[in-house]
Amino acid sequence: METKSLEHIEDISEHQVVHMLELAERLRMSMGSELDDEAIAAVAELSHLPVEHVRAIVGRMPEGKTKRGLLSSIRHAILGLDPDTRRYVGSGILATNFGLLNVVGSKFGDQFGLMGVAAGAILIAALWNFAVSRETKTALIAGALFGGVFFVTRSLFLLAFRGTETVSSGLILPFIIGFGLGALAIQTIASRLKKEIGGRDSQTERQDLLRQLVDLQDRLRSGEQSISFLSLDVVGSTQLKQNADSLSVEYTFTEYHNWVSWIVTKYGGKVHSTAGDGVTCAFEHPQQAYSAARYMQSGIVELNAFKNKIGSPIVLRAGIHYGVVNAPAGEDITKLNFASVIDIAAHMQKVAPPGGIAISEAAAQYVPGGAMAIGREQVEISDTKGWVWQPKALTLGGGSGPPALPEGA
Repeated sequence: METKSLEHIEDISEHQVVHMLELAERLRMSMGSELDDEAIAAVAELSHLPVEHVRAIVGRMPEGKTKRGLLSSIRHAILGLDPDTRRYVGSGILATNFGLLNVVGSKFGDQFGLMGVAAGAILIAALWNFAVSRETKTALIAGALFGGVFFVTRSLFLLAFRGTETVSSGLILPFIIGFGLGALAIQTIASRLKKEIGGRDSQTERQDLLRQLVDLQDRLRSGEQSISFLSLDVVGSTQLKQNADSLSVEYTFTEYHNWVSWIVTKYGGKVHSTAGDGVTCAFEHPQQAYSAARYMQSGIVELNAFKNKIGSPIVLRAGIHYGVVNAPAGEDITKLNFASVIDIAAHMQKVAPPGGIAISEAAAQYVPGGAMAIGREQVEISDTKGWVWQPKALTLGGGSGPPALPEGA
């Protein structure tokens, strides 16, 4: 594997590891299998983290849009265990159930052979557990554990069901040794068969998956863009609409949306989305978003003077954030529906004072003069810091007043 492909992976967060695990699981499903130890090892190598750390994250992976089923939850919990520990835990569970079925069958009879079938299935699962052990030592311990647990649990179940059969405690050692050696033999045979059949070893499989993960990440990164989002909302819009007739409301808010759209276009941006009276706008640079927001907050007085027919002034709150989004390759940024940058811009807007702008630290550093040129008041929400800009008192008609409202705005 070329080290060049991994040079850009540094200081990775748990969120990014979860993202890579989800990609690995998607790749596995496309090949007809599921997330496994090789996929976890590949993600660990790709993220430069210990395998144990990645395993711990597997159990905390988000459920996504649909909740996990019982089997999926169990599988994720098992994947969170070290492979050797998994073999030992599996041996203990299988041995306990094998002992229970053995006692129930002998105590109550097995007229239809169901207990025998179930016990056979458990024994096959135990043999598979031994066979997939990566080291002979692991298989030996797993087999010995199976034998010991089976002997002890069988004795306890006999006692619980008041069975007449007695078992000498001195037989536990032969059980442990016998099952341990049997597991060792099964693991050795399975390893030889795998080599003779020509199956790929774990290292080759991990490297193949690692290459696929790197290629997939590179393709996803090709759509990454740094975008500024401006979130706008009308303060107390519900109350404003309740106190005005419907025609005035429709006219006023239509003019408001047209006005916002004109200003956004003027500063090189696009209206990304609208939701009720809220508007989200996208700009390439934070300075564009900041200038557009200031224009709106300063010019809203003229909109209220000439286009507002509801009898009460429209007051805006604005929030700005800047960050990286993964837009669909070759598609318009307005097609992007879900991104943390948009969410944080909305959070900034909610903590902005009426008539003001809250601009996040990430965006403020790109404004000429930096954060101190914006204002002294600071806000913080969702671990994101920001600075607040508020306009000075404005009057209509003066030379120092806001820019004139364009025709048709």
